[in-house]
Amino acid sequence: MSGVSLTEQVVREPIPERPTGVGVPGTPGLIDASAFSFWYGKKQALYEITMGIQARSITAFIGPSGCGKSTFLRSINRLNELIPGTRHEGKIFLDDADIYARGTDVVALRQRTGMVFQRWNCFPKSIYENVAFGPRINGETDRAKLDEVVEGALRRAALWDEVKDRLRESAIGLSGGQQQRLCIARALANDPEVLLMDEPCSALDPIATQRIEELLVELKRELTIVIVTHNMQQAARVSDRTAFFFMGRLIEIGNTAELFTSPREAQTEAYITGRFG
Repeated sequence: MSGVSLTEQVVREPIPERPTGVGVPGTPGLIDASAFSFWYGKKQALYEITMGIQARSITAFIGPSGCGKSTFLRSINRLNELIPGTRHEGKIFLDDADIYARGTDVVALRQRTGMVFQRWNCFPKSIYENVAFGPRINGETDRAKLDEVVEGALRRAALWDEVKDRLRESAIGLSGGQQQRLCIARALANDPEVLLMDEPCSALDPIATQRIEELLVELKRELTIVIVTHNMQQAARVSDRTAFFFMGRLIEIGNTAELFTSPREAQTEAYITGRFG
């Protein structure tokens, strides 16, 4: 390694890992990327990402700022397409279906892949209407059914007991941690198979962060969860597998405990030991 910079090292191809899923065969929520590259205009942000994300598990993406982890996360539900001038090569599969195939129903895809952002983005509506928003958009009009969906989503987000007597009050009046869990409930109301989370705890205090982390561990029993985080302690606490990105490339992916204690690649070791990033 002497005399070789991290930038020079990174051009080596990572060892791809493409699992076939865990638990019951055919469990929905399996994600598989094959040689996926992405550009913002002329700037290439991702280079031939090949990886598998197991169903019913938590996978953390780590790496320095600008390394491509959020770009890849937002490629899983094609949210990046909303930015003019973007393009991609390669494929991403959700349950063996190419999400970029011609004729893909992008609205349905985003229902199946719920998204939670870094900063909570509750609508200026009541708590109830925030959660009912997605089902209403999807055509649900039966009030009893909406009540059932709202309660179920809030329970799954571990928020029901805190807000059940305040459902008609504005969501803006909730604390930051509660608003973030409300955003999770709003995503869950569409009954997704995958939950994508982009730095969901970065603006929260330690107590609220702990609540979110405990919630994720519960939710992985029924969902595939992918979380982008700069907090390596958080990745170590909650994730089953971790992927390390650097300069738009996937350097390494594997079991979280093994990656943090015995990384295969020099770049991974340098990052987790604080020598760069």
